[in-house]
Amino acid sequence: MPTRKSSILVVDDDPRILKLMKCDLQLEGYRVTTAAGGRMALQLIENEEPDLVLLDILMPGMDGWQVCQHVRQFSQVPIIMLTAKAQSEDVIHGLEIGAQDYVVKPFSVDVVLARVKAVLRRSKFPEEMPQATLTSGELCIDVAQHTVRLAGEEVKLTPTDYRLLCLLARNAGKVIPPERLLTEVWGLQYAGDTHLLQVAINRLRKKIKDNPRSPRYIATRSGIGYIFLLSSNSRS
Repeated sequence: MPTRKSSILVVDDDPRILKLMKCDLQLEGYRVTTAAGGRMALQLIENEEPDLVLLDILMPGMDGWQVCQHVRQFSQVPIIMLTAKAQSEDVIHGLEIGAQDYVVKPFSVDVVLARVKAVLRRSKFPEEMPQATLTSGELCIDVAQHTVRLAGEEVKLTPTDYRLLCLLARNAGKVIPPERLLTEVWGLQYAGDTHLLQVAINRLRKKIKDNPRSPRYIATRSGIGYIFLLSSNSRS
């Protein structure tokens, strides 16, 4: 039986980009749908459930930021932002609200295709945890349910937050260097962006109420990397 082709929704108010991306993605074997605006994109994501969304940010009406935030209320579909906004603050904001990757315009189609393949691969074949549930102190990671709880209360994490926490927890007791965290969570193109990692670690610590000066879960090993700490009452 032939494998199902992955479906991709391209969202952009520029008809030339929609035409270009649709043509190139179809040549790679993907099923492609397009939307010229944010509200139309939301309807298509909800009704058609694509495997991935390529989302422009600067659109009239509902922009890409708003679309991404709305989507994360009902779907974890992978999102790659396509935009002319190249400042690091914009990249960090996009990742914070739930995007998996970020490509700056003008872009090479080959680069976009490579990012698409990488994000789809990560979403279809997520790295497995060595056990279904990992508990450290009051923090519980339920891999089967893709949920994280702190003292019994669910912690709202973005997909990036979750991948980062799982990577750390999967290697509990081992120091993971920044390059590995950046490469495995965000992709090879972010391997040297230590500022992005610091922001993400700080955000994650706040969400799980972890004091960096006296960490219970995530500790910094200066000049080396980060380590997930297991308390004496941890269990799987």
